[in-house]
This record gives sequence, structure tokens and C-alpha cells, in this order.
Amino acid sequence: MKAALYGAFLLALVPMQATILHYLGPGGVRPDLVLVSVCLIGFFRGELEGFLAGLLLGFAQDLLSAGDWWFNLATKSAIGLLAGLAGRQVAHVTTVVMLAGLFIISCCSGVLFLLLAQTGGWAGVGLAVRSVLVPQAVFDALLGAGVYWVLEERVRDRWVLAE
Repeated sequence: MKAALYGAFLLALVPMQATILHYLGPGGVRPDLVLVSVCLIGFFRGELEGFLAGLLLGFAQDLLSAGDWWFNLATKSAIGLLAGLAGRQVAHVTTVVMLAGLFIISCCSGVLFLLLAQTGGWAGVGLAVRSVLVPQAVFDALLGAGVYWVLEERVRDRWVLAE
């Protein structure tokens, strides 16, 4: 069941991120569905599943996107691992905590991408931060916190008790 769920994620999420969201993002800003999913998987299911989901989804994202090789694989697996560790260590997680955490994680991922891309000096970096990085981080945080809010009561207790 778990393998089928992750397979469905791989077959649906990554191609949707690489194709459909280019046309649906408001103002040209698209959420990073893989980042949000890996954070939630790591948070709800632990560091190992977060790491493995990040590895699998990041690899698929690297295959289907025109970005640098291994960037998504490395960052998404690290994000899944960190989200899993945070999920085990943070005692009272609320939607606001998830919102802030996803905003910070998305900003860090965007800054890493900007540092690797070396886009047009400091002027290019400033423009990219204002026009893409911060709006995308806000979008990621709102989407992830919304999904967390929906899943919080229904899924978390069942998954935690099953372990």
C-alpha cells in the first residue's frame, strides 16, 4: 500500500509540477509541490520515510526538469530528513508552526538554488528574491499549512499510534 502511494506520488506529482503548474501559477509563481510533500511525509512518517521520499521525488524532479543534476535529489532528501527529525522532536506543532517552518525551508531551498545558479550578480539575486523566492515560499507555506491543517486530526494520531 505504501509503495503504491509513493508510486502514485511519483507518477502524478512530479509531472504535474513540471508541466501543468507552469500555466496555473498565479502571477507566474508556482508552489514546489515536491518540497511541500516531502516535508509533510517526513513530518508525519519520520526521518527515514522523509529521506527516502525526498530521494525518490527529488530524483524524478531532476529527471523531468531542466535544472542542475542532483540539486533536487540532495535538497529534497535533506529536507525530508530534517522534517522527520523535527516531527519527532517538536512537541506542540500547530498550523502556524508548520506555516513558519515551511516558509523557512522553502526560503533556504530557494537561496541554495540562487547560489548555485549564480544569476547575474547581486542585482539579479535581489530581483529573484523579491519576484520569485519570497512569493514562492509564501505559496509553499500556505499550501503546506493548509494540507497539514486538514490532515492533522485525521492522520497524525493514527500514524503515530501505529509506530
